[in-house]
Amino acid sequence: MSSPHDFDFFHGEWTVVNRRRPDFLDAHGSWEEFVGTSRCWPLFDGAANIDEIDLPHLGAKGATLRLFDRETEQWSLNWAASRTGTLFPPVIGRFEGGRGEFYGDDTHDGKDVRVRFAWSDTSPAGARWEQAFSVDDGQTWVTNWTMDFTRPSGTPGH
Repeated sequence: MSSPHDFDFFHGEWTVVNRRRPDFLDAHGSWEEFVGTSRCWPLFDGAANIDEIDLPHLGAKGATLRLFDRETEQWSLNWAASRTGTLFPPVIGRFEGGRGEFYGDDTHDGKDVRVRFAWSDTSPAGARWEQAFSVDDGQTWVTNWTMDFTRPSGTPGH
């Protein structure tokens, strides 16, 4: 069951190895890999947080505001991109069995897409995030971005 402390592991500084497909909808497309850095701050006694990721390879930054809804026991993850100043539609979900899955609807290259964010292998020392898009309402998914988070040397867990 999800709780307001699901993302406590994420507070602090991270080094991030990104792998992404330049074409988010091409399941057979190539991958590019690059490093970034991220920092996350808790809000509302842990029931919310915000992070900023710096992606020098892309010449961009991003931010995510995560909010825990105590009534539904679900999180909303709200992503914003520095290049456009756009706040994208949220993905909503929860953690179960050590894995967080969050779903929402968006558009990409003029096509309606179902979006899935997944968090796994979470600990104070590391975590994995994946993004996948579906153009057939979730019957098939194209994983198009992964991030592997590790703590920089000498940085405490949080």
